[in-house]
Amino acid sequence: MHTKVRIGIIGGGLMGREVASALSRWFVLDNYPVHAELVAVCDLAEKQRKWFRQVPTVKLLTADYHELLASPDIDVVYVAVPHNLHESIYLDVLKAGKDLLAEKPFGIDLKAARTIAEAAKSYGRFVRCSSEFPFLPGAQRAYQIACENKLGNLLEVRSGFHHSSDLDPSKPANWKRRTKTCGEIGVMGDLGMHAVHIPFRLGWKPKRVYAQLQKIYHQRPDGNGGTVSCDTWDNAMLHTDVEIDGVEIPVRFEMKRLAPGETNTWFLEILGTDGGVKFSTKEPKTLWTFHRGKEQSWQRTDLGFHGPFPTITGGIFEPGFPDCFLQMWAAFLAERAGKLEGRFGCVTPEEAVESHQLFAAALQSVTKKLAISLD
Repeated sequence: MHTKVRIGIIGGGLMGREVASALSRWFVLDNYPVHAELVAVCDLAEKQRKWFRQVPTVKLLTADYHELLASPDIDVVYVAVPHNLHESIYLDVLKAGKDLLAEKPFGIDLKAARTIAEAAKSYGRFVRCSSEFPFLPGAQRAYQIACENKLGNLLEVRSGFHHSSDLDPSKPANWKRRTKTCGEIGVMGDLGMHAVHIPFRLGWKPKRVYAQLQKIYHQRPDGNGGTVSCDTWDNAMLHTDVEIDGVEIPVRFEMKRLAPGETNTWFLEILGTDGGVKFSTKEPKTLWTFHRGKEQSWQRTDLGFHGPFPTITGGIFEPGFPDCFLQMWAAFLAERAGKLEGRFGCVTPEEAVESHQLFAAALQSVTKKLAISLD
């Protein structure tokens, strides 16, 4: 008999609707030990709440998240709100005795991240942070290859997330363009967790960072005929030193909102003297592996539909964002139930705090124009 887990959402926007979609397709998971069901949604806007009326399992729709947290019929809460609200709402979720899947970043800054992590431990709640793309089959294969330690002496690692949503200067500003609501770390808070997830899980933690951060557009339309100041970082290149097997290796993390030609691209590249691996969501079915012999070659492998958790989907089909999002939720609830069984898991509170330590050091690096130690 499957364990039933009842989910509530705070923030019914883009990602809240993705959660509803994933939970509505839960039957796609094959022989999965937990049954997940969306039962409650909170959003300030009636228009957003109205969308969820089509989900038959939703019993509570409210504009007050305290009402949602007071419900005894909710086990887990997913929160997707502006970054400045993370700390207060995450803490309220934990105080209410609910487990939490938190959107990234883990609070607006390092201090908030530490407070949330300490509260999770104090209240004894199961908490993880969202990062979907490493659950794609290509990302999982790259991770497994790195774990096998067959690449020889590592030469360099590159991990990042690029998109071009802000290339158009006429695009109106939103909360992500203001430090007050997005945080001083800017694009690093928005995209950085995706870039650090697999390297951190491999134990590749930066010892030093030299950051190059860019603010490209300092003003944007406000949507009401005027303009508004935009003071968050648009692009970030973090050049780090990571000790791997006793040797310092350059690891570069890239996070860009202004990357020409990139719609929404997550990528990972690991190069060694004996082998290498590359995967990008630009080619979701393709894994590139490097082989060194008398002749050097990159081999292209077409991947099927094989995530960490088996599904009814045929292996010949290619996965997309809804699929890796579903796999992330499967990993979260499996680990919560003690059934992860060695599979790749979601970002832990400790890893989330470490990401904030990296981003805070990156801010120092830009200010001082120096490499900053994280020891």
